[in-house]
Amino acid sequence: MKHILSGYPIQRPRRLRENAVLRDMVREFHLRPEDLIYPLFAVPGKDVVNPVSSMPGVCQLSVDNIVKEAVDAYKAGVRSVELFGIPPEKDEVASGAYDPNGIVQEAVKAVKDACPELYIITDVCLCQYMTHGHCGVVDGGRIVNDPSLDYLARTAVSHAAAGADMVAPSDMMDGRVGAIRDALDESGFEGVPIMSYSAKYASAFYGPFREAAESTPKWGDRRSYQMDPGNSTEALRETALDIQEGCDIIMVKPGMAYLDIVRRLKETFDLPVAIYNVSGEYSMVKAAAAQGWIDEKRITLEILLSMKRAGADMIISYHAKDAIRWMNE
Repeated sequence: MKHILSGYPIQRPRRLRENAVLRDMVREFHLRPEDLIYPLFAVPGKDVVNPVSSMPGVCQLSVDNIVKEAVDAYKAGVRSVELFGIPPEKDEVASGAYDPNGIVQEAVKAVKDACPELYIITDVCLCQYMTHGHCGVVDGGRIVNDPSLDYLARTAVSHAAAGADMVAPSDMMDGRVGAIRDALDESGFEGVPIMSYSAKYASAFYGPFREAAESTPKWGDRRSYQMDPGNSTEALRETALDIQEGCDIIMVKPGMAYLDIVRRLKETFDLPVAIYNVSGEYSMVKAAAAQGWIDEKRITLEILLSMKRAGADMIISYHAKDAIRWMNE
C-alpha cells in the first residue's frame, strides 16, 4: 500500500539499519581509544594497592604500582592518563602540592621513565593537600581567591618541571588559568598546554572521588567556588574568561547530567572540549552491573558515545581501560 502524499514507503530509514557493516558506515559519531583519558591516584609507600570501596576496580596505588598500571594501560591502548596525588601529610598551605619531590611529581617522573610515549596530564588543585580539604586558602572561615593563585601556579610549574605534558587546574578559583599560564611561560614551559576545568559544577556526583582522593572538606562545601547546577549561561562566561586567560582545552564536569553544557560550549567556542565522566557516574554503572540489572559493557560504551555526540573531543573516564578493551573485541 502506497501513501503518495506522505512519501511512504519511498523513505524507509530502516534500510540503513539492516546490516552491521552498513550501520557502521553511516554512523555519525565514533568512540576511539585516543578519545579516552584514564585517571590514576598516587599514594606514598611501596607495593601499595588500596581499593576504593565506592569505586570497584579503582585503587590508590603507590608509585611503583602506578608505573605498572600505566604501562599496562598503554599496552591496552590508553594513550593518556591524568594523575592525582594524595600526600603523606597535609597542611594549611598545601606544601605537598608544589613540592618538587611530591607524590605527583614523583609519579610523573617514574611513569615518563617507564613509558615515555604515554601522555601525562596532572590535576592541579590544593584540596588533597590541605588539612581542611578545600581547593583554596582559607582565611577567617572563607576560601579566599587571590592568595590561592600563587600556590596553584607553583604547583603547575612543579608538575611541568617533573615532566608533565599538560596541566589541568580543577579548583575553580577566578584567574587561576592566567596565573598558571604566566608562571609556566616565565619558567620556560610555554609549550605545556592547560586543560581548564572551565565549567565545574558543585555536584553530588563527586562523592566516590572524595574517598579516592581523600579530599572531603572538613567543614562546609564547595558551592562558593564551584558552579550552581541550575546555571547554564554562566558556563559560557566562565569558559570565555578561561580562554581569555590562555587555556588550550576547555572542560565540563560532571558528564552525564551536563551534556547540554558540553553542546553549548562546543557550539560557542572554537577550542577542543573535554568532559569528565566522574566517579558517581562510574559507581552507579558498577553498582547496577553488579546486581545484574544492566549490561556493563553496552551501557558504558553508550554513555561514552553520548558524550562524543554532545560535542566532547576527549573524555576522562575510570572506564577507559575496559572501554578500550571492549572496543577492540
